[in-house]
Amino acid sequence: MTIFLILLPFGVFSLLMLLVSADMALFAAAATGLAVIAHDFLRGRQLKTLGAGSVVLFIGLGLYIALVDSSLGASAIKLAVDAGVLAISLTSIAIRKPFTLQYARELVDAETLALPGFLKANYAIAWAWCACFLLMMAGNMLMIYVPGLPLWAGLAIAFAARSTAVYFTRWYPDYRRTKYATPAVSGALSGS
Repeated sequence: MTIFLILLPFGVFSLLMLLVSADMALFAAAATGLAVIAHDFLRGRQLKTLGAGSVVLFIGLGLYIALVDSSLGASAIKLAVDAGVLAISLTSIAIRKPFTLQYARELVDAETLALPGFLKANYAIAWAWCACFLLMMAGNMLMIYVPGLPLWAGLAIAFAARSTAVYFTRWYPDYRRTKYATPAVSGALSGS
């Protein structure tokens, strides 16, 4: 459910880019992001770097397109969104607070938070998402510089990158728990 809420504004943006004007898609994505932030606040959760940064990004790009340059193509706009999200992610890593950490702290118990590998796992997951955003940027650049490519090619790259990052986000914590569990715990995990 958490990953669905994190990705919801981006899904709204991607879908609406196919149906309405770019500024409308960006403002709808910003509104969806604000709704996710409100949902978190109602549940007593903190403001997330990725969520807040994405809302600012969507609003900023929407205003730019609405007021300055409405001639930007869909691939260029998607490239700008992916670059912005990559910048948010890399900044969170650079300041030693990977954006994944805020989500992980809300999903795990105190014992897991205290594990020495918890922070390392969050860095690995944050880097996996950065790789995802880079692949999505590459897909958008292909759509810009190889105009003969069908629309589905860019969508397939984005879908594959996101799906891989989601899978890694779910798989990696379990992998680390199994790999670094004590022998008694790993025996219990394997059913011995």
